[in-house]
Amino acid sequence: MQGTEGLWMDVNKSIYLEGKSPQPHRWEPAEGWFAKYDHPLWKRYADLAAGAGHGGMDWFVIHAFVEALKAKAPMPIDIYDALAWSAITPLSEQSIAEGNRTLDFPDFTRGQWRTRKPIFALNDAY
Repeated sequence: MQGTEGLWMDVNKSIYLEGKSPQPHRWEPAEGWFAKYDHPLWKRYADLAAGAGHGGMDWFVIHAFVEALKAKAPMPIDIYDALAWSAITPLSEQSIAEGNRTLDFPDFTRGQWRTRKPIFALNDAY
């Protein structure tokens, strides 16, 4: 994973953070950073999520879905998220078939994405 001020690589369990890592442009072990900054859900459920698909994320998504159902709470990943995720493959196929033409991405929310509040994994509720 790469951001504007750092990168993390799961394969070698390493991280580099601009201005924070001890040596410029050198990997360091990520474990210390995880111990300090890992999300509370990962800290609580990592053992249960181990071995689940997509590096454990599938477990978290299913767990959050079940817990939201039990609590009669809003779904953590709603229909608009599902539609957006599902559109990527057919749009990619169409773009490739048309010589890598740039395609518009459909706005399934009709503009409401601007004010929608994210709810998935913002705290340790699930």
